[in-house]
Amino acid sequence: MMGKLKVTIDQDSGYCFGVEYAIRMAEDAMSDSDKLYCLGDIVHNDMEVQRLYNKGLRVINHDDLRNLSDCKVLIRAHGEPPETYRIAMQNNIELIDASCPVVLKLQNRVKNAHDKMCADKGQIVIYGKKGHAEVTGLDGQTNGNAIIVMDEADLDKIDFKRPVTLFSQTTKSTKGFYDIKEKIENRLKEAEKDLKEEKSAILNANDSICRQVSNREPKLIDFSNQHDVVLFVSGRKSSNGKALYQVCKAQNPNSYFIENEKEVDPLWFEGQKTVGICGATSTPMWLMENVKNFVENIEHESLLSC
Repeated sequence: MMGKLKVTIDQDSGYCFGVEYAIRMAEDAMSDSDKLYCLGDIVHNDMEVQRLYNKGLRVINHDDLRNLSDCKVLIRAHGEPPETYRIAMQNNIELIDASCPVVLKLQNRVKNAHDKMCADKGQIVIYGKKGHAEVTGLDGQTNGNAIIVMDEADLDKIDFKRPVTLFSQTTKSTKGFYDIKEKIENRLKEAEKDLKEEKSAILNANDSICRQVSNREPKLIDFSNQHDVVLFVSGRKSSNGKALYQVCKAQNPNSYFIENEKEVDPLWFEGQKTVGICGATSTPMWLMENVKNFVENIEHESLLSC
């Protein structure tokens, strides 16, 4: 028998502004048309992608884009490189640009820094996941010349005798960014020893992490400590979800990563009193509410069977 459970949804979890904005733009566009193309998954959550598919949203890739014409295509919150806009213009494609304003601002900063660094023979370094849509868009501002780094091994790609301008993918962890920054600084100091009388190369580090995302870490620490069991709801494609789940797991060993209510195991709640439900920036509130209703229904059925 399961005792009386108190189930709470973290109100700070769920869509960030950029994702919410993109989905609203997609739904508005589909209200006037029975089909809308989207360049890549609008959000890293399969259930939300399916919900929007049922409304007429069709996911395409960049190869598909080259073969389309005279249609509407949504650019999701992650943003796109300049090449995408050139193809759309050539093919008479109407772009519905739902790029997150934070990402657009960062793209502009990266482009300006790249233009300056070309004159100074410097390097643009981006702390982020190679192949991630946002990072591809940022790299596009440098004509593909940015150095993408995720860990210390990637730092071997950098020439530490030349200036470095460092940016971050907006959804990476603040701790990870400052760890990479420190490692680059140490490598620059090591390189300085070989320069003899020359000055060491300069590092210009830009903390470009979205605070709406990074501020969730301390809030999730508190939330995880307040509950006996934590259910972290997220799509498995979400890098943000993987990172935030680890924050919960580090604080509360009784934290479980689930995509939906079907993955909930009633045994997790034996002898427990409180359950906290939270999620990634790509997790819709309706999905967390489904999980909450499911857990409460398990409790109800357990009491009836006694």
